[in-house]
Amino acid sequence: MTTMLHPPSLPAPTGPRPWRWTCAEFHRFGDLGLFEGRQAMLIDGVILEQGPMNPPHAVTLGLVEEALRIAFGIGWWLRQQLPLILGQDTDPEPDIAVVPGRPRDYVGHPTTADLLVEVADSSLSFDTNEKRLLYARAGIRDYWVVDINGRRLLVYRDPQAGDYASQQTLGPADAVSPLAAPAAVVRVADLLM
Repeated sequence: MTTMLHPPSLPAPTGPRPWRWTCAEFHRFGDLGLFEGRQAMLIDGVILEQGPMNPPHAVTLGLVEEALRIAFGIGWWLRQQLPLILGQDTDPEPDIAVVPGRPRDYVGHPTTADLLVEVADSSLSFDTNEKRLLYARAGIRDYWVVDINGRRLLVYRDPQAGDYASQQTLGPADAVSPLAAPAAVVRVADLLM
């Protein structure tokens, strides 16, 4: 006969606990101006703030937007630093989210994108680790990180089991085609200052 020992019941935790935000709460407080002049995002219920955008980031973001607008053409909305609801408690507000259609096609914020792009200088580690895993878990098929300081493009594809099965590093002499616009060719040099 086997005797099983059961651990004693643990009391419910007491004391302060972290407050986990929902997207609805995050957006409501944003509407009230709580994040005015700040770059806030919601990741797994936690509000994170990025520092102000420096000129290299702003210029690179403009170059990426210009190259992708040419690559995708009409019928695609390139959303810059706008909400992308990836769950009840996650709104990462990526630098660029490419979604099908036009702005009037959406009555709410999109919940997926055909391509996400982050422009990274001081945020490279966060974009290639936490955000990479977040986007893979959300099933984003095509995720790019423009590494300003490294002068390269990191391409993540084929999300499986919470990460990307395909990871590629491209230099200024290389080119890539977005999965959602396979006939288009984007030169990495066009994305860099």
